[in-house]
Amino acid sequence: MFPELVTIGETMIILEAADEGPLRYIPSFNKRQGGAESNVAIGVARLGHSAGWISKVGDDEFGKYLVSSIRGEGVDTSRVLYNKEYPTGLYIKERVNPGKTQVYYYRSNSAASQLTKEDIDWNYLKEAKIIHISGITPFLSDSCLEVTQAVVAFAKENNIFLSFDPNLRFKLMDKKDNAKEILLQLAKQSDLFMPGLDEAEYLIGSRNYEEIADYFLNEGVSKIVIKNGANETYYASKAGETGAVPSFKVEHVADPVGAGDGFAAGLLAGLLENKSLRESVEMGAKVGAMVVTIRGDIEGLPDKNELENFQKNCSDVLR
Repeated sequence: MFPELVTIGETMIILEAADEGPLRYIPSFNKRQGGAESNVAIGVARLGHSAGWISKVGDDEFGKYLVSSIRGEGVDTSRVLYNKEYPTGLYIKERVNPGKTQVYYYRSNSAASQLTKEDIDWNYLKEAKIIHISGITPFLSDSCLEVTQAVVAFAKENNIFLSFDPNLRFKLMDKKDNAKEILLQLAKQSDLFMPGLDEAEYLIGSRNYEEIADYFLNEGVSKIVIKNGANETYYASKAGETGAVPSFKVEHVADPVGAGDGFAAGLLAGLLENKSLRESVEMGAKVGAMVVTIRGDIEGLPDKNELENFQKNCSDVLR
């Protein structure tokens, strides 16, 4: 049986500082996992839908841990490949102070950066209802850019719903002179585009919700969702749906990393359940709020029961 949603991208080992302060004073770390695309796949799977993740990992202990862990979350990892020549990527989280996290990446020449078009099982991809990609993958390497562009073209040719989160990583993008043009082309070909407000401003120079939405809807996007952090999320569609959903208030932010992936997972799960765009955005906002209350990229992703209980406890926020 093929999964409803398929994601493609790099997942890395996270070494999270066990204490607050500069890394040079930290004696121990907690091992976790993190990757925008696999985070989304896990989030969708926890909400009761089938999801698959395509990538490459090193043929090393870290790679084996990632595949085993993600598979254990209910995500299909049957199309993940092992590479003997290149290692699994790594990033380190520094907890500078409560609520503030600094991230250091060690992903140059990682196994995932060696992904090629020949590594993709196109028959597997063809059965998906939704393909989800991010703006990270195209900047891992030239071959990863080719993979991303080929996947986007494949989705359009086969009428598969394409979801795109720009997820800007400027340290990666600096390696490409035409980074903005690459992202714009990917965005314009997506069915669902979900930038943060700062990301949209980077791409087209506007912070006005309506201007941003009109631009991308006129370029061919069918649904756009603009995230504005702890404030709200604006949404619009070619079908005429427009509005804003206020963000859920969180008393204590334990770890802000992964909130956007949680939002995407909730939103995409809502669309798989044929909810309206507003209902799907509300679902995404709830999941994103839950993620930041627990350390780790995936640890706060809820299952259906947890999501329902969170909604009851926050019934005074969304009306």
